Amino acid sequence: MSFINYAAREINVKIVYYGPGLCGKTTNLQYIYERSNPQQKGKLISLATETDRTLFFDFLPLDLGSVRGFKTRFHLYTVPGQVFYDASRKLILKGVDGIIFVADSQEAREDANIESLHNLELNLKENGFDLKVVPYALQLNKRDLPTAMPVDHMYRQLNFKGEPTFEAIATQGMGVFETLKAVAKQVLYELRRK
Repeated sequence: MSFINYAAREINVKIVYYGPGLCGKTTNLQYIYERSNPQQKGKLISLATETDRTLFFDFLPLDLGSVRGFKTRFHLYTVPGQVFYDASRKLILKGVDGIIFVADSQEAREDANIESLHNLELNLKENGFDLKVVPYALQLNKRDLPTAMPVDHMYRQLNFKGEPTFEAIATQGMGVFETLKAVAKQVLYELRRK
């Protein structure tokens, strides 16, 4: 549900990073923020709770093109990882244009990944969205850890609809921008179709 700012000639797009607690959602956003042009980004805002936080910032990339003469400003959000904060997760998904699901590759986090993916699907439905049609990518994070599950196993467990899937090490930036660009391109394609 992008928002058009006619005065600034910008289309504002919302992309949400979703996944279990401590999977790397925050690390993804911090990496992107630190490497974005200071003149093209807003402030990194952290809404902290006792045990988790939600991050947000917006930026205007120069290399993704425009839609009907309008620049595209991306607003990136993370959701709290714990299911305890489900109301916050639902609220953050309101008006979403694209989703990146960040999965934790550690074997001990397999159930948490699956639970979080089911939670995403349910919360999208409650907001009037269908994961089968919303622009979406899967990121398999923490690929550098010795307890990382095989990629093909994770793909079979978590790939929902043949979506673009990326291996990542967010602390090093591996796969971070690739995942974001995959969703951004899908969002822009949808905007151009309208």
